[in-house]
This record gives sequence, structure tokens and C-alpha cells, in this order.
Amino acid sequence: MNKTAKGKRPVYFDDPQTDKVLAIVMALIGEVSVLRERLDTIERLLEAKDILAIADIEAYQPDESVAKEREQWRAEYIARVLRVLQTES
Repeated sequence: MNKTAKGKRPVYFDDPQTDKVLAIVMALIGEVSVLRERLDTIERLLEAKDILAIADIEAYQPDESVAKEREQWRAEYIARVLRVLQTES
């Protein structure tokens, strides 16, 4: 479930486009931070339980169906991140 902020977007700069870029960067920072922590946890648990070595993750080559799923997810993610450019304050 996606959360949507209520109210007007805060204004930090004189140029509204700069504020939009800042909003995009902040959204990315939040997403990447959470993703990195979760990935680190998964990798550590897998390696600690001798299920999968980090080297196996590095060597993985996705098949065509996985690549398509990832491409769709990436397109949806980029749309979410860039949503601020499509909506006016």
C-alpha cells in the first residue's frame, strides 16, 4: 500500500522546479536506504545459515522472465519517483 502525503508540499527554494528535484532525491534516498538495509539483512542471514554465498548473488544471471518482471517493477518504481514532476502543487 502506497502512502500519500496530505497537504501542500513544503517550499524550500525560490524555483519550484528545484523543490521538485529535491523531492525526487529525498524519495530516492528513502527508498534506497530501506532497500539496502533489507538486502543486507537477507544476504547476512543466507550466508550465516550456509544457504547462499554472497558470491552466488554476484554471479546470478536472470532468465528472460525474471528480466521482464524486473523491467516492469523498475518502470513502476521510476514512475512513482518521478510522480512529483507530473503533479502540480
